[in-house]
Amino acid sequence: MKTSEDCVNKNYLEYVKAISPKTNQKRTLFHAFWVGGVICMIGQTFRFILELGLNITGDELSGYVSMIMIFLGAFLTGLGVYDRIGKYAGGGSIVPITGFANSVVSPAVEFKTEGYIYGTAAKMFTVAGPIIVFGVASSVLVGILYFIGYRIF
Repeated sequence: MKTSEDCVNKNYLEYVKAISPKTNQKRTLFHAFWVGGVICMIGQTFRFILELGLNITGDELSGYVSMIMIFLGAFLTGLGVYDRIGKYAGGGSIVPITGFANSVVSPAVEFKTEGYIYGTAAKMFTVAGPIIVFGVASSVLVGILYFIGYRIF
């Protein structure tokens, strides 16, 4: 038996489907692919510059490249450029490390009018917070398992 709520939901979904713009999936995937590739190419360029120009290697090189890309993502988000890149590229802009920087900075910029504590500081980790917590918890669990496995074997 259908309730009136089911009819309302069905009517609403039909309305949304009728007024929603149709997307060209091939074009959207192409934009995501090439923009994500360009972002990764920029990171690789910084890697080559630091490796060949400044003779930095190993973990130090990876750390510097990550810091540069995070800075660029946060800086472009602050200028409002990364949002336009995201609107154009979709998922291609959120996959690299710059997308993570964008997810931290974007809410902070949006809620800065609420003050530094309740706006910027509190809202900064609304999107990225669960990712950070899960990453830290997972790394602790893997570290404990590695430690136990190392002691036993």
